[in-house]
Amino acid sequence: MGSTIALVVASMNAPAVLGFAGSQYHHYVINQAGYKAQYGHWQTVNFPTEFRINAIHATLLRTGKILIIAGSGNDQNSFDAGTFKSLLWDPVKYTYKLVPTPKDMFCGGHTSLPDGQVLVAGGTLRYEALDGAVKKAAGTMRVRNENPDAPRTFPKGTTFTAPDGREYLSTADVTVPAATKTVITDPATGARKVTVTAGEQHVFAEAVAAGTAYVDQNPAQYTVKGLTGADARNLYGMSDKMTLDKQDFQGTRSAYEFNPDTESYEQVPDMTYARWYPTLTGLGNGNVVTVSGLDDTGQILTGNDNELFDPATRTWSKAPDHYFPTYPSLFLTAAGKLFYSGSNAGYGPADKGRTPGLWDLKDDSFQVVGGLSDPDQLETSSSVLLPPAQAQKVMVLGGGGVGESPASTARTGIADLTAAQPVFTPGPDLPAGGTRYLNSVILPDDTVFTTGGSSDYRGKHRSDLLKAQTYHPDTNSFTVAAAPTVGRDYHSEALLLPDGRVVVLGSNPLFADKADTEPATFEQRIEIYTPPYLFHGDRPQITAAPDAAGLGNTITVASPHPEAITTAKLIRPSSVTHATDVEQRSVALTITTRTTGGLSLTLPTNPSLLPPGWYMLFATDPNGTPSVAHWIQVSG
Repeated sequence: MGSTIALVVASMNAPAVLGFAGSQYHHYVINQAGYKAQYGHWQTVNFPTEFRINAIHATLLRTGKILIIAGSGNDQNSFDAGTFKSLLWDPVKYTYKLVPTPKDMFCGGHTSLPDGQVLVAGGTLRYEALDGAVKKAAGTMRVRNENPDAPRTFPKGTTFTAPDGREYLSTADVTVPAATKTVITDPATGARKVTVTAGEQHVFAEAVAAGTAYVDQNPAQYTVKGLTGADARNLYGMSDKMTLDKQDFQGTRSAYEFNPDTESYEQVPDMTYARWYPTLTGLGNGNVVTVSGLDDTGQILTGNDNELFDPATRTWSKAPDHYFPTYPSLFLTAAGKLFYSGSNAGYGPADKGRTPGLWDLKDDSFQVVGGLSDPDQLETSSSVLLPPAQAQKVMVLGGGGVGESPASTARTGIADLTAAQPVFTPGPDLPAGGTRYLNSVILPDDTVFTTGGSSDYRGKHRSDLLKAQTYHPDTNSFTVAAAPTVGRDYHSEALLLPDGRVVVLGSNPLFADKADTEPATFEQRIEIYTPPYLFHGDRPQITAAPDAAGLGNTITVASPHPEAITTAKLIRPSSVTHATDVEQRSVALTITTRTTGGLSLTLPTNPSLLPPGWYMLFATDPNGTPSVAHWIQVSG
């Protein structure tokens, strides 16, 4: 482990000036106490080379460390070499270490579980191949099993032979379930009719050699090489076509839990469906609903393949049906429903699954929530459950057109989910104008810090926005914050630390120049933003508090100056990727009594408002200055 990190002061929100003298003056201005107290302050963190990774995913652990997952890091060479990385970083002690990463978790999904473990599901099975780059004809092979007595597993590289003798190899292991046998007895005659429905599972297959000779646009049945007798009759493949068409990324079924105590990954059973770009959202009973993603053939999942993970038994089961584009923002509401804000990260048709609404898992109904302007520009938008969570308001910020569209919007909208028929009402426009990939972070003073983004797809034409601002729910307005110097767009994240600061990571622009001719590198610098409230003098203190509490419990918190504490809240730690964070929420606590040495706080009783898990307990003074958080585990 290393412990030496250089903190470099970044330029802020002062007026632009030219030349060395101007730069020196700018540096002087942004480091003045008055400036920091109004706008905040940025630091840029430079890691030693051996600890720099492409930050694709970031989760704050109950230990205060940040789990940063790169996997292959959007790097085909790393994928081909089987080089997958995760980094564990302590932003307070400035220590860090690389964590052995068993699978490519690049573009999987993740969420924190009630016990503080992090569930990571899905990832990358295969990288995309663009038009003209596909050399071997390939397609989806639907492998069937007509034997009702047993499933059958075929390893990666199994050969499927077409009627004309052309051969194609599977690119992954595949287990085909046994056939289903149904017996129907005629009540009048007693005659029995047996129906066998073949078990089926798909796998991607590609030709044994390159060239157009293996292209086949017609459906066909394929034999499995090496099988004889009954096996040869019962087990076979079906494919609609084998082509040289563009191939999308392909997902995996693998799932792991990261243990904060052992600081290692622990394998759990695979999902039923492979996923790349899925969303995982925790529920009030501790289970996790998992939706969307590209499967192991590169096709977007249809919506009848959603799954539930039970952390108590480490098992997966069927979830209610609903189609979503990839990385949809799904927020657990106080009513136990999931609110889909419309924000998503990309894949899927432009005319399907883009409409916001309330999804009821009990009856699988979906109530449309309209009123949002620029509804065709929700891709790569940001969404946040505004503080306090009791208000049940979700805000959508910015976004862009579907796919590689250059369109972006400055629009914000707020949905009040307490209404019988919720609709979006307009919020203030983003100060920086049209913005995609914006990161939004709930702060302990009940504001939302937003930073970065770009006005074009993946920062094209040098369109990264070096702007930051703070949204104030009480006044429905933005105020300017100190400006970062590192651009952030695709594959960027931001999260709140227990000491009240904000960490901003990642960025994966396409080009480095305004003319879009020079390929860009992944941004590996990390920034830390210190909000103005930490420059307002002494902060409140929590000197003792319980490590666990149940819903509805009243807890006693020790503080040397309880009279200075005006609010207390539990903030759920972030688990963020692609500027998407559906886990963070700030739940207000009721201050019931005060004594000379502390105060009593009462937790809400609703598990859908305060889902089980670990939270940061913050106390704030009248100026919004927060204490350092105390970690507490909430149970049902």
